Amino acid sequence: MKLKYSLIAAALFIGVGAQAQKGWKNLFNGKDLTGWKQLDGKAKFEAKNKEIVGVAALNTPNTFLATEQEYGDFILELECLADTMLNSGIQIRSEKKAGYNNGNVYGYQVEIDPSKRAWSGGICDDGRRDWLYPLELNPLAKTAFKNGTWNKYRVECIGNTIRTWVNGISAAHVADAETPKGFIALQVHSIDNSDKAGRQVRWKNIRVQTEGLKPSPYDGIYVVNTLPNNLSPQEAKNGYSLLWDGKTTVGWRGAYKDKFPEHGWEISHGELTALKSDGVEDPKRGDIVTQKKFSAFELKFDFKLTEGADNGVKYFVTESDNSKSYAVGLEYQILDDKNNSNSSMGRNGNRTLASLYDLIASDKNPRARKKVGEWNQGMIRVYPDNKAEHWLNGYKVVEYVRGSAEFQSLAAVSKYKIWENFGMAKEGGILLQDHGYHVSFRSLKIKILL
Repeated sequence: MKLKYSLIAAALFIGVGAQAQKGWKNLFNGKDLTGWKQLDGKAKFEAKNKEIVGVAALNTPNTFLATEQEYGDFILELECLADTMLNSGIQIRSEKKAGYNNGNVYGYQVEIDPSKRAWSGGICDDGRRDWLYPLELNPLAKTAFKNGTWNKYRVECIGNTIRTWVNGISAAHVADAETPKGFIALQVHSIDNSDKAGRQVRWKNIRVQTEGLKPSPYDGIYVVNTLPNNLSPQEAKNGYSLLWDGKTTVGWRGAYKDKFPEHGWEISHGELTALKSDGVEDPKRGDIVTQKKFSAFELKFDFKLTEGADNGVKYFVTESDNSKSYAVGLEYQILDDKNNSNSSMGRNGNRTLASLYDLIASDKNPRARKKVGEWNQGMIRVYPDNKAEHWLNGYKVVEYVRGSAEFQSLAAVSKYKIWENFGMAKEGGILLQDHGYHVSFRSLKIKILL
């Protein structure tokens, strides 16, 4: 009887295993590089011991081993083992076209990062927009990759959604429509010293699924969403809602007014734009503020500057400060630092882009900054314990605690010193400035933090 049950159990196990393999295609035959082609650099790739081995070489650019076939929607799984001195990556939905990026490979890259930075599983747009999802947005995932051993990657590209896992830990989640289809490629990064020459990155068990795709259940990690005014299913599950509907003035009014300003703002093509005024003051213009008030929250917003522009996103705005010229509140500074003199005013750069205006200067990480005319992703996060953060394009650039001794000392020497208990309201509105410059907003979303 025991033998009978054992045979039944074995049969069931084999059936489940066969079902699990259904729909998967091996991208590497374990013998040679059939189905792959080398692009750009001259680092060496070879098939060895059922592995693809990439060997770093001096004086050559990034080298890619790309699939001859292109893929749109797919799930990719593979294992990789990287020398601790080498950075690498997995290209997905990538392209190579004459006349773009100097004719080199570009597109989404899933990071392989054995360094102390530990961004394995993060997503960058290699050769185009740089980092989309640095793992500072998901610190837990920085523990997933293990040096000196094989690491299993899973990548889901379904529609406009790209998600990654490293050793079963959810790493990145991006909603983006830049490239719907392209090749998959393995990268050997360019190296800058001879100590790295000859070191290896290895891959095995590379397989892809293109039919009957079932996305993994949604989880709680942060979502980078570049789709205009779009609330992705995971964002909704995680508690976000649109603060602006992308079409109307519903939910907003003029500061110190009971309705939306008649002039100074334009809604067009999913963008909410403060128009340039050429210094003309008009009582029918002005800042706009949410009708709702918020205390602990996470606010996401996209913004686009024009040359020399100055604006800001204020929070904890109460309109009870007896200042009819402008509404008072903590401010996330929005500024073209290079072409507006305001950046050199204040103290120690505390009026520059993403700073806590006139109080705390933002970290000037060059990778967080985009060219004027490109969309930026800002975030303001205020926790129930009054810890607050400013983020710019996936990088934390300001951190402080409302009401702390440091905060109070900074407020005491700022332009806000005339207001008692500045920035300490229990709750307040979210405000977009009308500062007389052409600045556009979109994708305003908020999540209440409990």
